Amino acid sequence: MVIDLRCCVGCQTCTAACKLANGTPPGVQWRRVLDIESGVYPDVRRSFVPVSCMHCADPPCMHVCPTQATYRREDGVVAIDYDLCIGCAYCAVACPYQQRHKTQRAQFAYGAEPTAAESQVFDPRRLGVSTKCTFCSDRLDAARATGRTPGVDPEVTPACVNSCIAGALHFGDRDDPNSNVSRLLRETEHFRMHEELGTDPGVYYIVEPQR
Repeated sequence: MVIDLRCCVGCQTCTAACKLANGTPPGVQWRRVLDIESGVYPDVRRSFVPVSCMHCADPPCMHVCPTQATYRREDGVVAIDYDLCIGCAYCAVACPYQQRHKTQRAQFAYGAEPTAAESQVFDPRRLGVSTKCTFCSDRLDAARATGRTPGVDPEVTPACVNSCIAGALHFGDRDDPNSNVSRLLRETEHFRMHEELGTDPGVYYIVEPQR
């Protein structure tokens, strides 16, 4: 995923789209947008930084998991096998991006009963285990089955990317030199969060070129 910080307006639409698509409970946001103020008056600025699981190539969360519930798929997505997860939360401690969540009991937006939208995506397997952003892996699986391209065909692209009103979010295959994200990375200045830790995160941030 490539996130263009020059475009993000902090609208939180990606956060809402993720919650709708995945039915995460109140207080749990697999995708959120940091609102950062920097500088000293009168030279101040406000920046918006969308964050989620970084889907690292060398994820610390995977290495500490005692049951191997956290694993890395062939396509690079870091996933969780809910049947193997014992809810120990070692992964939450190990994640340098603070992108792991655990919900002990079913919670819904408006009380004890789910809304119609929540009932469609509620997954009881997510109770008492670790959860996080999946890059909408069900859509990626559909892409492989149908020959469509994530990041190009909306129906197999993560919900957050489809929803972005400013065109700040981009998704694709970074190993394909002709993909949309590879072209963006070649043409722009960018960074990755805590890259110095050696996790090889799969989320890149485009910034204004240094003057």
